[in-house]
Amino acid sequence: MSEHELFKALGDETRLRILNLFQVAGEPLCVCEMVDALKIPQYQVSKHLVVLKHAGLVRVEREGTWGYYSLNTEAAQNKLLFRFLGEFCRGAIFEQDRASLQSRLLLREAGKCVVGFVSEKELLDLYRSKKVEPA
Repeated sequence: MSEHELFKALGDETRLRILNLFQVAGEPLCVCEMVDALKIPQYQVSKHLVVLKHAGLVRVEREGTWGYYSLNTEAAQNKLLFRFLGEFCRGAIFEQDRASLQSRLLLREAGKCVVGFVSEKELLDLYRSKKVEPA
């Protein structure tokens, strides 16, 4: 990873929001969970994840058809960067994203996403059926 790629990856608010989600989750996330938390289209989340992966900031593990992304904490400089971002990402948009993700993670079963991509109405129905309050 070059410094240019790293700073380019950090130069976009959506990518910072995605990194924020990983920090609050503390565990791997699937794309659909990020889509629901950020309320942006899947293709945009995927595009930003490619940039973050190319910069060495995230990694992906496949489980069947599911892909779970997580922070790449193997590199020492990333650990320092993630601590800094944890302190930096404190604005209202980041707090809303955190709350949305916390609600979305309550829909997991055995620690894994089982919902996939659904409409907003279907998602609200799932929240109601599991007695989860959406953020």
